[in-house]
Amino acid sequence: MNRRRFFREGLREILRPLGSAIEKFADAAKQISDLENLVSKPPSAPAAPQTWLRPPGAVSESLFPDMCHRSGECVRVCPVQAIKMDPSAYKARGAPYIEPDEQACVVCENLACTTVCPTGALVPTTRESVRMGFALWHEDTCLRRDGGSCTICVDHCPLGSTAILLREGRIELIDGGCIGCGVCQHDCPTYPKSMTVIPRT
Repeated sequence: MNRRRFFREGLREILRPLGSAIEKFADAAKQISDLENLVSKPPSAPAAPQTWLRPPGAVSESLFPDMCHRSGECVRVCPVQAIKMDPSAYKARGAPYIEPDEQACVVCENLACTTVCPTGALVPTTRESVRMGFALWHEDTCLRRDGGSCTICVDHCPLGSTAILLREGRIELIDGGCIGCGVCQHDCPTYPKSMTVIPRT
């Protein structure tokens, strides 16, 4: 082995531990950086639902957000302030919506919101023809499951027996009768709710 090769091989052997140390340091630095990003990164906002409970008389969800001009007239005339709007447009794309847990639509006699909409996004209709959604009964959380006598959802329904019945101890929702107003969900005493409304799409 000539002198040049001898020194080259010797230098390589000397530097080998240093290269390994540098590689380990780089891996550790990357792990620290990943951990810092994980800790410092704010949690992402939950994804907004794609469907929302809209006021009575609303056109289909595919049309409603674009037809509505966000005038707020329906919000103004709602007798129980069930209709809400989110100026940030995060909820319901900024268009009128109802959250039954906060305040359900009581299906007021003249359905005032449907008569003041300036764009036709809400169409005048009868109480029986309203189709906001459809309620579901969750027997596993219902007080009746263990022999309770609760009938709040039946007693408080604005449409009465045309929408919901107590039959042989079980809650029965009438297809075509339930309009999805959300009163049963709002008034249900259990948590999680034993009555929930699925919005019309």
